[in-house]
Order: sequence, then C-alpha cells, then structure tokens
Amino acid sequence: MKQTFITISHLDDFMAASFVHPGNTLILKKEPNEYDDEAIAVYSSNGAKYGYAANSSSTVARGTHSAGYIYRDFDQETKCIVRFRLEDVAIAELVNGETETEH
Repeated sequence: MKQTFITISHLDDFMAASFVHPGNTLILKKEPNEYDDEAIAVYSSNGAKYGYAANSSSTVARGTHSAGYIYRDFDQETKCIVRFRLEDVAIAELVNGETETEH
C-alpha cells in the first residue's frame, strides 16, 4: 500500500497548533471556496476546523502532496494521521480504511 503524505497548513490561523500532535487522527473534508476549487479543510473529530491541506507550491512541504493531488482520491471526506509537527504546519499520512478518530 502506497503511503501518501500531506501538509496541513494554517494551524495558527485556527488556533489549533496546541491541539495537533503526532498520532492524532483528523478528518479531511472537501470544501471548495472562492480561492481554491480543490480546497480540503482539516477538522478534529468534534468538528473544530484546524486548517487546510496545503495546495500551493509555497506551502506544500517537500515530500508531501498538495490538496489538488489527493482531491480525486476520495468522495467527500477521509482521514489522516498526524506524523510530524513543525511550527504552523503538520505532516499527515492519509488513511485507507477505518481508523478510530482522536482529538
């Protein structure tokens, strides 16, 4: 099974930086908006918005994929597991199949 990693950006914008830790399972939901037709928002299991899957060459960390790259890989929502935390971003791995959602 191929591993797919994404960058979760804007954690500070949503005051979520202190809640996102390695091992957390988060929910990715398609949420197109006026700025990005392929926007994917990142939520906690209780519905708090934590940020977005990065979708710009200036925000996507090296070795990870953009929101546009994964946009067609799932219907409306899927899950990811946070693997690393850096300042205002996190690196997460997409999850295939069911996983218990944390925090």
